[in-house]
Amino acid sequence: MLERVLPAEQDYEEYRVAAGPFDSTLPPVVEELKVEARRRGLWNLFLPDWSGISQLDYAGLAEVTGWSLHLAPEATNGQAPDTGNMELLHLFGTPAQQERWLEPLREGRIRSGFSMTEPDVASSDATNIETSIVRDGDEYVINGRKWWTSGAADPRCALLIVMGKTDPDAERHRQQSMVLVPTDTPGVTIVRDVPVFGRHDQHGHCEIRYDDVRVPVDHLLGGEGEGFALAQARLGPGRIHHCMRALGAAERALGLMVARASERVAFGRPLADQGVVHEQVAESRIAIDQARLLCRHAARTIDLHGNKAAASLVAEAKVAVPRVALEVIDRAIQVHGGAGVSDDVPLAAMYGWHRAMRIFDGPDEVHRRAIARTELRLAGR
Repeated sequence: MLERVLPAEQDYEEYRVAAGPFDSTLPPVVEELKVEARRRGLWNLFLPDWSGISQLDYAGLAEVTGWSLHLAPEATNGQAPDTGNMELLHLFGTPAQQERWLEPLREGRIRSGFSMTEPDVASSDATNIETSIVRDGDEYVINGRKWWTSGAADPRCALLIVMGKTDPDAERHRQQSMVLVPTDTPGVTIVRDVPVFGRHDQHGHCEIRYDDVRVPVDHLLGGEGEGFALAQARLGPGRIHHCMRALGAAERALGLMVARASERVAFGRPLADQGVVHEQVAESRIAIDQARLLCRHAARTIDLHGNKAAASLVAEAKVAVPRVALEVIDRAIQVHGGAGVSDDVPLAAMYGWHRAMRIFDGPDEVHRRAIARTELRLAGR
């Protein structure tokens, strides 16, 4: 991170500025970092079956990559949504599906998208989705409209995992299925890349139309009616990984805050001598350390007892960690003054992404509801 990734950020940003906000090609410096990461053995660390390390081990590594969210996760092949998609293919894919899609994802040769969220329904409840997946002989026909399909704007994106309804009359959580859709399939239209607080991320967060899209029945992931269960299996580790990276962003913001306070003079003395800054630094350190312990507790529970046993802890982390990250980033912005809201420092971009994190992978309200239900059930209510 210190020797290669952070120094590469300027090259990354200069490439993106020169290419323009609607260009989704990967800055070449990231491919250079991928070669270096593989040389050092820092590759596919997110999946214990491949890396040989635990979720708790990975927590610290993921946090460090969160210091440079646009570069470090992809440099180590640990970027969303590919990690979650690789886990799905690893756990539920057929040998043919794994050969065609998992291996190139594992090697970092392609990217993928996870197409679940829809603009016309409240997708915080995945049973709401309206996209239809209808079997017609040896094919499935897909019709629907999705958005926030991250990764789909990248020209390397070769696969979309699409969730839709195969049986609207089935039990509520058995109506959905997932199918594997190559991005070049006729009827797949990437409508636009949706900006996050006015910013276009390199790989994009896309609105997509599926108009009579046909794929062979062997593109079904898992079985019919298993889509909701697969989504939950995918989101468990994915949520905690997001939280781990958010801790890294909070640490970087605190570091920037301390550096700025130490070098900036106001009213005759450094900002670091001001009592209000002392309070901001101290509260940030306390909050980060508390959030880290919660995150690691959740990761350790996954290691020992599995995703289901850790569900409530993961929900707690998903609420608490982005909240802490936003608080720390906001304090750092304030200490930086006008520079904090500019693009001369990364704080504004960091704030926008972590504010969005309170919505994606389930909004805070849904996670708080799940936490409360767990507590009430444990109390016999």
